[in-house]
Amino acid sequence: MELAYIPSPSRGVIHLGPIPLRGYAFCIIIGVFVAVWLGNKRWIARGGRSGTVADIAVWAVPFGLVGGRLYHVITDYELYFSEGRDWVDAFKIWEGGLGIWGAIALGALGAWIGCRRRGIPLPAYADAVAPGIALAQAIGRWGNWFNQELYGRETDVPWALKITSSTDGRVPGTYHPTFLYESLWCIGVAVLVIWADRRFKLGHGRAFALYVASYCVGRFWVEYMRVDDAHHILGLRLNNWTALIVFLLAVAYIVISAKKRPGREAVVEPGANPSTGETEGDADADSAAEAKDEDAKGEAGEDVEEDVKEDVKDEAGSGTKKT
Repeated sequence: MELAYIPSPSRGVIHLGPIPLRGYAFCIIIGVFVAVWLGNKRWIARGGRSGTVADIAVWAVPFGLVGGRLYHVITDYELYFSEGRDWVDAFKIWEGGLGIWGAIALGALGAWIGCRRRGIPLPAYADAVAPGIALAQAIGRWGNWFNQELYGRETDVPWALKITSSTDGRVPGTYHPTFLYESLWCIGVAVLVIWADRRFKLGHGRAFALYVASYCVGRFWVEYMRVDDAHHILGLRLNNWTALIVFLLAVAYIVISAKKRPGREAVVEPGANPSTGETEGDADADSAAEAKDEDAKGEAGEDVEEDVKEDVKDEAGSGTKKT
């Protein structure tokens, strides 16, 4: 008997006239805004200029979306290119299907292009946006809830997810809400990275590597619970192997980077004022204005002093005496 469960939405899209509003897309968009907002705050705190994170995100986000879709289509090609399937569906990103591994890889390429155009070191930028990316993933996972996809094994726990759709081979019932597990894990990853960054002053990409490593740990056990079709290698799902390999690479980077480049970057954005996030030109203009005001005040003070001296001389010459 089902005493409690998480209900699934009856539909993942609402039509506003001819315009479809999809829950999956909204989750992705909100996640991007949160990542840029938090990344901007952290970038300014590191000595960068306000708005730089958003400018580079203009490159990183489209690359990340393309990379995430490519990874999904390549690793689940049978969903689009097998008999009875329509290959055009591979372009329907709004229906779900983004691989985080491809999104991070190609998104990093886009970020590198944006950083190179601004003369900014990519590792410093990656450190600033790492917790925001984790939060974006936490929000984005709720898109799977809207689409009733990527759930775990059957269960009768009170927080089970109730699947009602029977399309694409789904069997209605109650399952482990792996989307929720991964969402909560990603929030924990964001908190961990923020804490570790403040405690140990991580730099040169180590905060980002910590995000990658800690995410992979959670993704491994969440992936192990999922029941959707996937390619297996030596008994493990493909994404389990990906998580394991990427985890080892991230840990190796943290160790090697800490030995070769300890500490944190002194300057993350050329021309920015470390204390305010302004450009040096803005700071110079403010200083010049302040100096001009001081000069004006000094000249005014000198004029008053001269007037007082003249008044004293006039009184002395007139021979008047005040009692």
